[in-house]
Amino acid sequence: MIKKRVLCFSAILSIMVLSKLQSRPQGISIENPYKQIMLEHAARLKEEAKSPRNNSKAYFSSLTFAEASVPTEDVKVKSKLSQYLAKFSFKKVRSHEMHNRADKYLPKIAKILKSYGIPEDFKYIPIVESGLDPRVSSHKGAGGYWQFMPTTARLYGLKVNGNVDERKDFIKSTHAAARYLKSLYEEFGDWTLVAAAYNVGGGSLKSSIRNQKKDDYYKLRLNGETASYVYKIISVKEVIENPRMYGYKI
Repeated sequence: MIKKRVLCFSAILSIMVLSKLQSRPQGISIENPYKQIMLEHAARLKEEAKSPRNNSKAYFSSLTFAEASVPTEDVKVKSKLSQYLAKFSFKKVRSHEMHNRADKYLPKIAKILKSYGIPEDFKYIPIVESGLDPRVSSHKGAGGYWQFMPTTARLYGLKVNGNVDERKDFIKSTHAAARYLKSLYEEFGDWTLVAAAYNVGGGSLKSSIRNQKKDDYYKLRLNGETASYVYKIISVKEVIENPRMYGYKI
């Protein structure tokens, strides 16, 4: 009887010991891989938290265009910017090509614009317009680096005919664009409106301002392309000036 009780007790004890052994983490094979994943995830979150882009209020409030603050306290403005910042990030293949062309052309554009008193941020227009590819043309007839329409190109000193198209000449077209931008500023007196007018045309923008009795780009109701135009310029600027924030890896 005693033997039976001892055997029974031993069996129960064995089961309990085995159960403990099976439920306990087995050193390196079980605990460490899980811990490593958690540590890596925590480190990634910590690194992302350092990014100004994730400090939403501080980051967005620091955004400017032509040295003027962007009203990101407006939810719609902030949302639209977020949309285009994501679109031009390095998650998109074309952003790498955009960055390479920017390195080559932007310093030259900035120098020419400065000589005319044009804010440096306007150097990003030909990236938005043509991706700095002179071969690009629109169905409406715009062409070259700055996507001039033939009539506007001729008005600002470029030759456009069956034999010559100076819209594809980088230096000449950039000087022409600077002259055009300067004339638009004389007309509107606001650089953000100048950017919008470059896209939609001065006459059309003046009509919108007159009809809506507003002269704030961010509050005007404009066609889809023009309503997004300044947001695109700001987004391209941010991605090019802060590539690592937007997924660029060496």
